[in-house]
Amino acid sequence: MAAMAPKDFNIHMLFFPLMSKSHTLPMVEMAKLFAARGADVTILITPLNASLVSGADSSIRFHLIPFPSNFSSSLPGTSSHIVSDLFMPSLSVETILRDPFDQVLKELRPDCVVSDLFMPWTYAVAAARGVPRLVFDGFGFFARCLEDAFLKQNPLQNLSPETDSIVLNGLPHRMQFLRSQFPDPDEWAKPTPLSQIWNQAAEVDPKSYGVVVNSFYELEPDYVNHYRNVIGGKAWGVGPVALCNQTSVKTDNESLKWLEGKNPGSVVYICFGTLSNFSSTQLREIAFGILASGHPFIWAVRSASNDWIPEGFEEKIEGGRGLVIREWVPQFLILNHPSVGGFVTHCGWNSCLEAISAGLAMATWPLFGEQFYNEKMVVDLLGIGVEVGAKEYGLMTEDRKEVVTAAMVEAAVRKLMGKSEEADERRRKAKELGLKARRAVAKGGSSYNDVGNLIQELMEKKEKGF
Repeated sequence: MAAMAPKDFNIHMLFFPLMSKSHTLPMVEMAKLFAARGADVTILITPLNASLVSGADSSIRFHLIPFPSNFSSSLPGTSSHIVSDLFMPSLSVETILRDPFDQVLKELRPDCVVSDLFMPWTYAVAAARGVPRLVFDGFGFFARCLEDAFLKQNPLQNLSPETDSIVLNGLPHRMQFLRSQFPDPDEWAKPTPLSQIWNQAAEVDPKSYGVVVNSFYELEPDYVNHYRNVIGGKAWGVGPVALCNQTSVKTDNESLKWLEGKNPGSVVYICFGTLSNFSSTQLREIAFGILASGHPFIWAVRSASNDWIPEGFEEKIEGGRGLVIREWVPQFLILNHPSVGGFVTHCGWNSCLEAISAGLAMATWPLFGEQFYNEKMVVDLLGIGVEVGAKEYGLMTEDRKEVVTAAMVEAAVRKLMGKSEEADERRRKAKELGLKARRAVAKGGSSYNDVGNLIQELMEKKEKGF
């Protein structure tokens, strides 16, 4: 039974998110969980991601960290552009924020710091002040375990040119991938901000106090146990955090209005996250494929250009056939709308977990990062996904040579939204996982208990002295 926070509770947790939208929002939602259980919570923000948390409730405090004006002035001027594109710039802020962060620790004197996986430099600053650091992991347990195996086994080293696939060993299940689903080892060896951050994280994360994961035990029990018992890491699964903080979201969005009146489970939602970019050629293939599938759709598109739009496409989607959105969309509410029956996704962990929480099956189209791991989990382990067919890792548009054809898109959407026994079984499994997700965050559930267990442990450590 997880311990509840006493009335005189005085543990102070400082949350420090990466400025990217896909990292800031889940951490804010997570912070609310701890605040709701009695923790004294402060979230450290910069002027660039302050707009993301403007609607947060009063249970948490925000502290603005000093930020050089010359850095922010070099970025695009609109907030909608900034929150989409801050991931890469955020990787290079250590020299700018190290001293201000140290000053914040000196002034606020928190009992612990929860900082993003992509901010490993915060470990040394916090350790110098005697403050334990918890890692906020944007991955699930499955991806974290596979990445640990990949880093230790280095299967790409000395791989013959004739070998197309690699196997990760020592895991609860045999995991086989294509060579093309990983970054080129020669390119990865180059000292880029991302590779340097990744290497630094691999070094300091094991020294941190533990990992707080946006996941729940019932979703990936074999890999929660593997991480805790085989890898030997301390970890708390506290998600899905999106289930806990949806009351303040406005429901008068264009996409939600468009969904009203559509048949239950008839609409496919397509979104590739805030960091993904496609060429005009690829966008046209998606457009042709969606139209050919015959299913009504909502498609969130990042491209600011209209060059990719096929002739006649806009006319064909009039009258409720489809909706293309270029601005922020309330994804969690869309996924939970009764008219939505499937999700075409890039397999970012936030998106996967939101779909799982909504009880939706997915068509998977991974692009980079841990997304190919997540696809493997969704399709092979959970049995709630169909592959679109993307096989090439590429962070930037110019890094990807493959083009996923309209025929592949059409086939995947038809398979996802169809009425076959296989499709029905995917939907059944997805709905079952959605119920498990809700039970996990409810009182007495696994994630609810992990929040309480972590609070109690921090209290005991504080009393004894970290």
